[in-house]
Amino acid sequence: MDKMNVALVFGGNSSEHDVSKRSAKNYYDGFNKEKYNVIPFLIDKQGHFINSDISTKVLFGEDEDQLLVDYVYDDDLFSPINELNKHKIDLFFPVVHGNLGEDGTLQGLFRMLDKPFVGADLKAHAMSFDKVITKEILTANGIRNTEYFVVRQNEKVPDWSEVVEKFGDVVFVKAANQGSSVGISRVTNEQEYKNAILDSFQYDEKLLVEKAVNGAFELEVGLIGNSDIQVSLIGAHSAPNQGEGDGWFDYSNKFVDNSKMQYDIPAKISGEQTEEIKQMAVKAMRALDIKGLVRMDFLIDSKGVVYLGEPNTLPGFTNMSLFQVLWDTSGVKRADLINRLVEYALEEYNRKKGISYSFQKLEEENL
Repeated sequence: MDKMNVALVFGGNSSEHDVSKRSAKNYYDGFNKEKYNVIPFLIDKQGHFINSDISTKVLFGEDEDQLLVDYVYDDDLFSPINELNKHKIDLFFPVVHGNLGEDGTLQGLFRMLDKPFVGADLKAHAMSFDKVITKEILTANGIRNTEYFVVRQNEKVPDWSEVVEKFGDVVFVKAANQGSSVGISRVTNEQEYKNAILDSFQYDEKLLVEKAVNGAFELEVGLIGNSDIQVSLIGAHSAPNQGEGDGWFDYSNKFVDNSKMQYDIPAKISGEQTEEIKQMAVKAMRALDIKGLVRMDFLIDSKGVVYLGEPNTLPGFTNMSLFQVLWDTSGVKRADLINRLVEYALEEYNRKKGISYSFQKLEEENL
């Protein structure tokens, strides 16, 4: 049989650009090369598609900025499409975290190209990437999540005293549309609050002020599938001094140095909590119409109450990322996981092909 031509799309013009490169390399190494012809495509830090030759060099560790010094950009709107068409792509495998990839933009392009792609569709990505919309959907579907309020640019920012009265003196300030803990701050006083507001507004025009969970115990679970959803083991992690202290799972603990993080897979929680988390995760995946893959993040407070934190529709796949560790520990190895994700993409593509679109011809207007 002919190999399937898979476009591995990575990079992007987001704060998670380098994380995406690490994720893409791990996926690339996991593909069965006898079955798949994997063609890397970098999206640079300005959001331009780069040809596959240079993209491959970047994927394998050559200096991206240096390789692109003399790169001749084509401003033609259709140049990325022409570049993709040259390689007769059968399926897209996006690994672009944050902007473009996780907000649904690339998925719109794939739909226009009428090609199957791994992961959620445009709508599900867009809803899940926006923390405010996600919380509204979770709440409407009776899925427990943390209390919050929304602040928008050019609107009055509530005073710190109002925050303390409503949520207590420990809160998180989060840019609504960001990932990997970028634009997120743990806040315990007025000056930190003001600094956090300014920081988050660098990344989005809308942010959340969210009540901290007392004695927070963080967990993650991976889900794969379309209508038939498979759930991984539940993993727990904690940063130094987390819970009653000031530690939390920030960008540094995720991607820079996780040597002091503590992990338990499976998590040491009760059978009731395990079942509740799995049910909440599946219900949220369906409520947000997520297909293919997702990582769901949870919190358990000091009284044992479970809260759904947020979904990640394009979870990191670096050596420090829990998504692949959860599935590996659950008995699904990397090559098998990739095969399943491709199968889910083809299944969803074929399902959408069966949707009927009727076209009503208009008769001549009577003026």
